[in-house]
Amino acid sequence: MLTFAEIVAEQALLHPDDVEWLQDLVREGQLVADLSLADIAMWVRTTDKSWVAVALFRASTASTVFYRDIVGTRISGTWDKLVDECQRRGTMVEPTEPIWFEETATLVRAIPIRRRGGSEPIAVLTRHALVNDNLENRQAQKFVESAEQIYSMIAEGDFPDPSQRDSPKLGAPRASDGLIKLDQDGTVTYASPNALSSFNRMGYPAPMEGTGLVEVARQVGNTEALAANEMLPMLVSGRVPGQTDFFAGPTIIAVRGIPLTQNGERIGAILLLRDVTELRRQERELSSKNATIREIHHRVKNNLQTVASLLRIQSRRTNSNEVKDALSQAMRRVEAIAVVHDALATGLAQTVDFDEVAARVSPLAAEVANTGGPTVRPTIGGKFGDLPSEFATPLAIVLTELITNAVEHGLKDVTDGTVTVQADRAADHLRVSVSDNGPGVDASAIGQGLGTQIIRTLVENELSATIEWARGESGGTLVAIDIPLRYIAAAKGVK
Repeated sequence: MLTFAEIVAEQALLHPDDVEWLQDLVREGQLVADLSLADIAMWVRTTDKSWVAVALFRASTASTVFYRDIVGTRISGTWDKLVDECQRRGTMVEPTEPIWFEETATLVRAIPIRRRGGSEPIAVLTRHALVNDNLENRQAQKFVESAEQIYSMIAEGDFPDPSQRDSPKLGAPRASDGLIKLDQDGTVTYASPNALSSFNRMGYPAPMEGTGLVEVARQVGNTEALAANEMLPMLVSGRVPGQTDFFAGPTIIAVRGIPLTQNGERIGAILLLRDVTELRRQERELSSKNATIREIHHRVKNNLQTVASLLRIQSRRTNSNEVKDALSQAMRRVEAIAVVHDALATGLAQTVDFDEVAARVSPLAAEVANTGGPTVRPTIGGKFGDLPSEFATPLAIVLTELITNAVEHGLKDVTDGTVTVQADRAADHLRVSVSDNGPGVDASAIGQGLGTQIIRTLVENELSATIEWARGESGGTLVAIDIPLRYIAAAKGVK
């Protein structure tokens, strides 16, 4: 299925600022649909003067009209005149009679979408509700009333608020989690049952309507937390948009404020509430575990560097060239593993930016392999991308061995040698090649030394990949490794 950005890029002519505004509205689409108790579709004008659906939101608070997705499809004959009229007039348009869709009678309304400061609509929303959905209960009426006010703000270019583009998404309250409506003075005019339950758990059992929410927050909130959170009083009074956490005893409530405006003047606000006590506890535990994992990687890196230092000291004290060479190779392999753990110690995810790893191990391997000969500085082309740690470690060792072999053997008799590492990452595989400009080696002459055995074992067993030695097109030796990324996806649990 095409994404919003792909559909807009292929079929519509919109200014980048218009696209960004619509993307902000898409992020708020589910909330608006839930408040509307109806499905919502977003339409943009195509280059051939038709309309294409770029987003669809099904209300979780009501029955859906659209059992099949319409994103990416052109507008049907039953709605195009309505959307055209809305675009032309620049006002909300609603037919007096239901519109039939797949043998279902629906109430449809078209709402123009304006960008803040713009005069002409840049797109159109359509709201689709079932005719037989009743609004007899008070919560449904208040939800729809709130949606109507947001529709007016959308038509005036006052919703969504671009300042909330980067607001926290984890644990963001939804309409069904709890809704409070405030008037322009910050007095509660309505509190949904779930909102009342949230405040009951915080120790406020009294009715809330007619009370100032700031005073309620002062009665049940943690004094120190309230003093530290300067945003909360402004948010719960409905004066500013935003999201913050409200602490009351052991309970933590995520609060999101949406000021309501009319003709640019604030007329009240909507507050959405969600009990995130358990979610925040899990976040703290996860943060603690991540910190522990990072510390483990850091200590492993330090220990490996200590081992490498000991090997270096032992290498300097031996008089045997064979032993010195073996210890140097072991030191090089240990340092390659240490680089991966150093990269893991800096991030939360157990994945590694292997481009950074390659940039560090390549000169290290070449420097160790340059036993008094000309300096060789490997060049790296392409992108490795992110790799899980279980693949990054063996690949780092393999890369180190191949660069070392290229410098020690491929460029042994070359005065101006070069080693090139090329990474080509596609959707389903990663191809890594290491080439030099030496005299080249016949693939049949590849030995069975320890380095070659390590390379083959890691490539075939750890990376589930294939490796091939060949002559380069312009001479020298070329070693190519093909790693199927489906094994990496399987290791992550991706199907």
